[in-house]
Amino acid sequence: MRHTERHRTHRVGWLRAAVLGANDGIVSTASLVLGVAAAGADAKAILVAGVAGLVAGAMSMAAGEYVSVSSQSDTEQADLAREREELATAPVQEHAELTGIYVKRGLDKALAAQVATQLMRHDALGAHARDELGISDTLAARPVQAALASAATFAVGAALPLLVVVLAPASTLLWAVAGSSLLFLALLGALSGRVGGAPMGAATLRVTFWGALAMALTAGVGALFGVAA
Repeated sequence: MRHTERHRTHRVGWLRAAVLGANDGIVSTASLVLGVAAAGADAKAILVAGVAGLVAGAMSMAAGEYVSVSSQSDTEQADLAREREELATAPVQEHAELTGIYVKRGLDKALAAQVATQLMRHDALGAHARDELGISDTLAARPVQAALASAATFAVGAALPLLVVVLAPASTLLWAVAGSSLLFLALLGALSGRVGGAPMGAATLRVTFWGALAMALTAGVGALFGVAA
């Protein structure tokens, strides 16, 4: 009987960036809109502020993801270069190191040594990268992928509260943006949990709680400055 397994670890890189981007897009833009609206600005000023936040936020997310993930990639490449040099200059010690790793995982020493020999004969650097350094093709850093995923999903997330600003009457703008944004966040949490194979309820609650807190604090600041003015 054929046994098919569906794992999701290959989605970790882009899924993390995508969820972060969409979450920040909704939360930051909705919070900005609520803060400006609570300060007493008119609909045009609110929309301009929101669009500016969308553009600036998407570019910031792209740059931030690219820089941070590039740093991770640089570290991985440096470790791989060092491991490649050690394999060339001290193969016996590297074999012993890999054997020790397999012994700690439960193999007896003779079998561990045999496994290390076979794997190093097939792909020595790949074996050490995976089992000694924890670097694999599936989880390797991909700066461009992370930057594009984060920027695109930020823009989509930010566009949702802005659409509400355009459609909602001025008299109900605050409640419409706040309520719809919480709904968007709940849907995002459920979707991220579904795609990542995690409990949907916990993911939904986590995303919604922190989004609500951010929007409430920002609206409070806007109201304070609006009263002060």
